[in-house]
Amino acid sequence: MLLYHGSNVEVKRPKLLPKVRALDFGSGFYMTSDRQQAEKWAELMTRRRKNGSLIVSVYELDEEQFKNLSVLSFREPNADWLEYVTANRLGTDVRDNWDIVMGPVANDNTMPVLNMYFNGDYTKDEAVKRLMAQKLKDQYAIKTEAAIAALNFKEVIML
Repeated sequence: MLLYHGSNVEVKRPKLLPKVRALDFGSGFYMTSDRQQAEKWAELMTRRRKNGSLIVSVYELDEEQFKNLSVLSFREPNADWLEYVTANRLGTDVRDNWDIVMGPVANDNTMPVLNMYFNGDYTKDEAVKRLMAQKLKDQYAIKTEAAIAALNFKEVIML
């Protein structure tokens, strides 16, 4: 399986960096199976950091190594996904031992719903109902060195 990482710099060897901001699946190295999503992330990171170039790094996930990793997978933005994202976004201490967490990405379209849920304006059921109607791209949070070892760098795409 090919995975893409959008950034303002080339990343041949991913690193696990300390948590610097609240992300959907906590700290980790984030990728997607959707190249267009990675291109959007490259644009966002380049704009946010005000330097570098639009770059997508491409990796192949070793299927044999993947089988031996602990993976938390959310197939859709359901109640479990909402609780996990909420805990990570609000900075709750999420103690998990997953090598990879994968599932829908909270994007600009979902943030109003998530914020309404965070503020208590939507119940969990209402938030999930509104999120399920959206076509969300996927994301993979690589959270351990074992998961990084399952990635094989393929190429860099300059946009």
